Amino acid sequence: MALNFANNNSLSAITTKPSGLSGGALNLISTQTASSSSTISFTSGIDDTYDSYVFKFYDIHPSGNNTEFDVLFSSNGGSSYGLTKTTTAFYALHNEADSVTAFTYSTGTDLAQSTNPHNLMVNVGDGNDESGAGTMQLFNPSSTVFVKHFIANVNIYDEGAQTVNRYTAGYINSTSVINAVRFQMSSGNIDSGVIKLYGVS
Repeated sequence: MALNFANNNSLSAITTKPSGLSGGALNLISTQTASSSSTISFTSGIDDTYDSYVFKFYDIHPSGNNTEFDVLFSSNGGSSYGLTKTTTAFYALHNEADSVTAFTYSTGTDLAQSTNPHNLMVNVGDGNDESGAGTMQLFNPSSTVFVKHFIANVNIYDEGAQTVNRYTAGYINSTSVINAVRFQMSSGNIDSGVIKLYGVS
């Protein structure tokens, strides 16, 4: 196996990468900004151009207190979002008073062969400075052979004045092409926030 080396002596001096290195770039496809939005849907840009897509969430702020930020998937361009999912979730938390900590499986927010929305964020607060942020990655959505995997990591300033770092993952139990994704709160609207969609080259 051949080794590829940069022809410079330090990282700061590197001006070109070795020819054998490729991939890993995030290519911005679209940006959507919430403004009292009931849903944010990405119904274009998810196709066979990339094997992986990343959604980035910036300051997702709900209109109501103690609500969930959810995701659903579609195989018909967004006409319906009732695809079956099996998911898992765990989190770590620490409150501002330094009196509560936890690291636990999130019983009750996982799904087992369900068409319900999947909770990416839970107990999001509606205080003026409360919000959630993070990422979700969807793998090989254009496959017609395999189920579609996704993983997410978010951080929430929740209604209990605490930071909650939440990890979720799962698969969409379908061999159909996934070509649309919808985000919504479990109740009320997405009062504000930005969601960006990237393709991973």
